[in-house]
Amino acid sequence: MTRIFNDPAVFAEEALQGFCELHPNLVRQVDGGAVRRHRPAQPKVAVIPGGGSGHYPAFAGLIGQGFADGAVVGNIFTSPSAQQAYSVARAAESGGGVVFTYGNYAGDVMNFGLATERLAAEGIRVENVIVTDDIASAAAGEADKRRGIAGDFTVFKVMGAAAEAGAGFDDVVRLGRKANRLTRTMGTAFAGCTFPGADAPLFTVANGQMGLGLGIHGEPGLRDTELPSAAELARELVVRVLAEAPVEGGSRLAVILNGLGSTKHEELFVLWRTVSALLREAGHTLVLPEVGELVTSLDMAGVSLTVTWLDDELEPLWAAPAETPAFRRGSLAGPAAAGHENAEGAEAARDEAQESTAPVSASSDESRSFAQHCMSALETARLTLHEAETRLGDMDAIAGDGDHGRGMVRGIDAAFEAAVLALDNGAGAGTMLATAGDAWASKAGGTSGVLWGAGLRAAGESLGDEEAPSPGGLVAAVQAFTDRILTLGKAEPGDKTLVDALLPLVRTLVDATGNGAAPLAAWHEAARTAASAAEATGGLTPKKGRARPLAEKSIGTPDPGATSLAMVAAAVVDRFTTTNAPTK
Repeated sequence: MTRIFNDPAVFAEEALQGFCELHPNLVRQVDGGAVRRHRPAQPKVAVIPGGGSGHYPAFAGLIGQGFADGAVVGNIFTSPSAQQAYSVARAAESGGGVVFTYGNYAGDVMNFGLATERLAAEGIRVENVIVTDDIASAAAGEADKRRGIAGDFTVFKVMGAAAEAGAGFDDVVRLGRKANRLTRTMGTAFAGCTFPGADAPLFTVANGQMGLGLGIHGEPGLRDTELPSAAELARELVVRVLAEAPVEGGSRLAVILNGLGSTKHEELFVLWRTVSALLREAGHTLVLPEVGELVTSLDMAGVSLTVTWLDDELEPLWAAPAETPAFRRGSLAGPAAAGHENAEGAEAARDEAQESTAPVSASSDESRSFAQHCMSALETARLTLHEAETRLGDMDAIAGDGDHGRGMVRGIDAAFEAAVLALDNGAGAGTMLATAGDAWASKAGGTSGVLWGAGLRAAGESLGDEEAPSPGGLVAAVQAFTDRILTLGKAEPGDKTLVDALLPLVRTLVDATGNGAAPLAAWHEAARTAASAAEATGGLTPKKGRARPLAEKSIGTPDPGATSLAMVAAAVVDRFTTTNAPTK
């Protein structure tokens, strides 16, 4: 259990605050995460890893010389938002460009991708290095679909050392991708992990068994097997990893035996005794191996074995000195601040200058009146999602990481608060919904956060602020919401995502309206169709997102994203139409 917390909803924020307070000589907190305390005196490539909280020392614990320049920190097991990634990058960038690096999860890919587009539009050179080391999550022929787990550490270390040594932008990116291509990980779990405030773990493993092929976001293993002895487990991990040796792999290896959160170091040492022997018997030389907690999963009991095949380029970078709050290797020349400017006040001023407040555009009385109806819809959706939080989380935990309910609640809360403020400032319906969408994406993070946020913004842009929408205008806004989600998420019908409920909803709405149905009747019919479609996803196999590696386990359970969308549609049907909608 995770027992020490105040409000579970702000656990990640408070943990980051405590971490930064503890290490003020090395890091400073910024919006969205943390960066090095001191900026480099000369331009260098900024290597910025990121992802959800719950994996310490990944990701903020790796900030420092020879490693990361900053870290983007999302909520527990939830990708950070595009705004968070952008903010950290702006704070860490020193003129050499930015390289985001993270595990291969849909929410991270979307959010870091959006931040990349924004930075590039501002003239900052930026790239993404995505880690795909988990051999259990997809076949060798589909390596691009594999998750990033403890191999993150090796890839980040190689890139950080290269950037610290003055490598150019292209070389840092190339070396990171090379390290990823030569890295393999296999893991297993003995017990699940528990969110702060939750009364049960995200998954359980029967006594005397282990879940082979775990994920680091609380996803259960791909299959349960009998719990072997340490020697047998070591052989299982080594055999599976070496079976995936890359063609260009040599005999020198960087090896990590990683504890997931509750496995004691003494247990890891017992396991390492056999792991190291087996690797050497296979003809390999172990270069500065690491045994300990490097990429964790809250309090999960489990281990993973990571192997990176080294060459003449990668080995010096793996062995290079580093000094971070959680990892030290070798000796850096001079004090940590050598060659850096201590311009704390100037940095704070720069961060403040980067914050902007979007102006409220001119709006008509009619649009402001309809904005009140939209506010009522958001409030109703908020109550619905709060009531459904636990149910949605339980559904998500069947084959995913169990955070969907909490993510939806964080998103709608942020959207509602932003909408209230916009309405008080005289915003029309379009600006209010767009502002609410931005807040949802910024605070919720994850796949659902970026999709709902972008969808709401698109709907707001479609509505505008000039007039109250006609029934056709409201349908057009829903279509804009849908189109933006399809473009961003790239999911198709049958992939077992929210799209499986969203497309039937919008089709029914368009058809009913086109056939002359009254707006309220059309919306009710569309909401019923969405609910039926969401329930029908129980028979589908997921082809996107974190549930994909555990596809078989999800059969029989409806998709939580489709379910929450149908819930919201049913809740707001009487509020979001131009008729029968109460005023504030």
